[in-house]
Amino acid sequence: MIVVSAASGAFGRLVIDRLLERCPAGQVTVAVRDPAKAADLAARGVTVRTGDYDAPKTLRTAFEGAGRLLLISSPELDPARRTAQHRAAVDAARDVGAGSIIYTSFLGVGTEAGGVTAAHHATERHLAASGLPHTVLRHPFYSEAFLNPGLRDAIASGELADGTGGHGINTALRRDLAEAAARVLTEDGHLGRAYDFTGGLWTYEDLADALSRLSGRPVVRRARTDRAPGAQGWLEDQVRSGALEQQTDDLPRVLGRPATALDEAVAAVLAPPP
Repeated sequence: MIVVSAASGAFGRLVIDRLLERCPAGQVTVAVRDPAKAADLAARGVTVRTGDYDAPKTLRTAFEGAGRLLLISSPELDPARRTAQHRAAVDAARDVGAGSIIYTSFLGVGTEAGGVTAAHHATERHLAASGLPHTVLRHPFYSEAFLNPGLRDAIASGELADGTGGHGINTALRRDLAEAAARVLTEDGHLGRAYDFTGGLWTYEDLADALSRLSGRPVVRRARTDRAPGAQGWLEDQVRSGALEQQTDDLPRVLGRPATALDEAVAAVLAPPP
């Protein structure tokens, strides 16, 4: 049996979609904090169990019988609380004899143990000490943080504001990462591996060119010197530092195909809603 934790979130639901293309629904169980929010998954034949990262007893029940467990990292931002939640999940899986754990970590954990990677670094160490067979999927930032419906404003104005300093960006789409997770959950040969997942490297110049091609209207990149507010500014800081320029072959290797190309990703964003 495959168990997916935190499956009612955006990434978890994409994983379930990919899993149901690869195995019967009766072999898939989800562990979610609020089962009512996964009623649609139950309607598809998936077993739904209560599994709350802050309630270890529920995790032991939720993970019972798991041959393979996908431990999707908690959305909690406080590193101490997030680490405690992940430790509780790993311990629960060990206590009920789960066959293996696949954990969604973060790119750079192998070399940096602070900031956004702190909880992931601690979790990887705890997972290694648990004795459980495991695989680590180190995710980059999601492409959706940069490629979103706001790009339509750039087409309308003819200018794409860029605060990244022209550096490359190694994001990946949730759907590609979800497909990779589903493959690791259903294929052999992945245990003991730590995969560093990145998509194809792109820049805002590339993005402006893609918007021009796909819209038929000229869009030019305009360098911005002011700092964007909130999370967008923080993301741009990461890009300008060069932290997002690393690129690996792990994602296409696991997918068995290239990661989704920039033009295809942008076209999906610009497509009219169904």
